[in-house]
Amino acid sequence: MKRRKPKGLSAQDRELWQKVAQTTVPLHPEGSRKPIDPADVATPAKPTQHHARPPMTKFQIGQKATLPAPTHDLLADPADHLAQATPRMDRKNFQRLKRGKLPPEGRIDLHGKTLAQAHPALTGFILREHAAGKRCVLVITGKGKDRDDDGPIPIRKGVLRHQVPQWLAMPPLGAIVLQVLPAHLKHGGTGAYYVYLRRSR
Repeated sequence: MKRRKPKGLSAQDRELWQKVAQTTVPLHPEGSRKPIDPADVATPAKPTQHHARPPMTKFQIGQKATLPAPTHDLLADPADHLAQATPRMDRKNFQRLKRGKLPPEGRIDLHGKTLAQAHPALTGFILREHAAGKRCVLVITGKGKDRDDDGPIPIRKGVLRHQVPQWLAMPPLGAIVLQVLPAHLKHGGTGAYYVYLRRSR
C-alpha cells in the first residue's frame, strides 16, 4: 500500500516560491500588507454533492397527467378595480346604480363572441344608445369559461370581461362614457357591466 504524499509544498517548491516572491513589486506601501505565504492559502473545498431527485411516480403510456388546477389569474378581476373607482357622476345615482336600482335602458349581450366580433358590436351599440339620449345601459360579457387544462402557459379567464372596460375607456367611447360599474347580481353580477353615459348634446 502506497503512502500518500503530504499536502503542501516540498522544500524545493518553497525555495522556488521565495525566489519568485523576491522579484515581485508590492502593490501597497511597505508594512501595509505582508507577503502571502503559500502555506497559508487554503485548499479549495470539495464541491457539494447534489441531492438525488425523488423517484418518478409510476404511470401508464397515454395516461393523462394529473396537474393541479391553476390557482391564479393573469390579471386581477377588473370588477374589483371598477367597484372602488371614484364616482364621476351624481353620487345619489351612483349609489342607485351600484345597488342595481337604476334600471338599464338598453342592453347588449357579448357572451360567446370573439374579440374581433365583440369590439365593433360594443362600439356601435354604445354610440347608438348615446345618440338616442339613453344614460344607463347594460353590457353582458359572461364570466369566462373554466378550462380543464391551461397547458404550460396559463390563459386569462374571461377575456371579454377584462377587455370591455378597456374598450369603454378608449376613443371613441371614452369621451361619452361617464362611469363603468360591475352589475348587481340581478343583472348578471361580475359577468356584466353597467355603463353610464354622458348627456348627448
